[in-house]
Amino acid sequence: MKKSHFIPHFLIIAFPYLIFECFRLGIFQDKSIGTPIEHFYVVSIVALFAMGIAIAVGIAGYRVRNIKIGFLSLSFISLAEMFSVHGLSTPEFLLNTNHLMGAAAQLSMLLATIWLWLSSLPTDHKFISVLSKFQRSLIPIWTLMLAVFSGTGWFFPHLVHFIPLTVQPINYFITFILLGLNGITMYRYYQSYRFSRFPLQIAIVYSSGWISISQLIMIGGQPWNISWWIYHYLLLASMIVMLAGLIKQYGVKGNLAAGVRALFTNDPFERVTGSMSPSVKSLILATEKKDSYTAGHTFRVTMYALNLADELRLKPDQLRALAQGTLLHDVGKVEIPDSILNKPGKLTLGERKIIEEHPIVGYELCRELGIMKEELGIIRSHHEKWDGSGYPDQLSGKDIPMLARITAVADVYDALTSDRAYRKGWEHGKAIEFLIEQKEKHFDPVCVDAWINLCERNPEVYLYPTKKINEQTTSELISTF
Repeated sequence: MKKSHFIPHFLIIAFPYLIFECFRLGIFQDKSIGTPIEHFYVVSIVALFAMGIAIAVGIAGYRVRNIKIGFLSLSFISLAEMFSVHGLSTPEFLLNTNHLMGAAAQLSMLLATIWLWLSSLPTDHKFISVLSKFQRSLIPIWTLMLAVFSGTGWFFPHLVHFIPLTVQPINYFITFILLGLNGITMYRYYQSYRFSRFPLQIAIVYSSGWISISQLIMIGGQPWNISWWIYHYLLLASMIVMLAGLIKQYGVKGNLAAGVRALFTNDPFERVTGSMSPSVKSLILATEKKDSYTAGHTFRVTMYALNLADELRLKPDQLRALAQGTLLHDVGKVEIPDSILNKPGKLTLGERKIIEEHPIVGYELCRELGIMKEELGIIRSHHEKWDGSGYPDQLSGKDIPMLARITAVADVYDALTSDRAYRKGWEHGKAIEFLIEQKEKHFDPVCVDAWINLCERNPEVYLYPTKKINEQTTSELISTF
């Protein structure tokens, strides 16, 4: 990252700490404001914001199949539950003076930081892959565990003495870990933000930074002084920033409602567009700017692939993964020079090698954006061949992910039947002959047979996408959903 790009953001993030130092050094008068009621209300507002964000992010994460969004939800669930305990344990409010308030505040930021850090890891990381298997149960199980812990601490506050989180040097060690993890999180999200400019990414950068500043103020400030209060309001600010980022990212044109509707429609085009998250839309539009053919091709391939997957009786979760993965399967072409991507004639050997890098480029891009393992398999492996002669990994047979094998049939079928500047598209029958000829060479024979049977039974499967999609108006089609 170029340091100059980040400096304005860094100054905004660091500004509250500068104010804190002005109080601590005596530049500003640091009075004591020991009002338990105000403390309870400020902390409760932060906790409510955090829980609201957690619920909204959790729903969005499940809808768009993005494990990183799920981790963000877990981060703010942790912050909400622990900070609620922090507020409820305010001395002389509901409980007498105790160690629960400080321990809960420390745990809220530590746990939130860990989940934010996990959300920044690539989705093909081994640990993330393991957690992805439990995506549906992670949120309820974690919420229940925190509730049990919180209840135990509330009813038996003396047990907190055995968790010396606020005692030196343990609190300094925790601070070191917290600052390190948040630093990594900020770096990774800012790197992604520089490419994609997604509002939620920069919101996470600010939120992670302000959690770090809050930690420094919490361990360095004098309780109940004005300077100590800064971190409470700073956490509230981080929640507001996250909420704003979430609204900008997912509150576009009823996206969530469109997604629910798409699950119950028979219209294949609505199924495709309804499955798109704003981030997927942005990537498709970025691809279209490079090559208008690619965008129309992407939509048709997705519609073909979904119909083929229906024929093969894939489960709903697999269909959702297939929809998102095929929409993104050619996104790596954004890095290919225009002179090669749009060359009308035959490619040289060197140009062909550059073209063949697009599955890896797309894979690397999407793994950093939180796209899940099944979708990544489509992006990386849709040019693999059944006999092992494909690219980039020379996989063969059933070593090729099933969803990538389905996409390969849909991808080649559309490439053959589409008009290009340098050739006329093939008729359906000629393309089918090619698929049959390439069974057990290029394609999984089961997928080819299923596609042929489906097309014979219902010609609309291959006629409808061409009639519906106008390659010149893909941007307009995307913007309507």
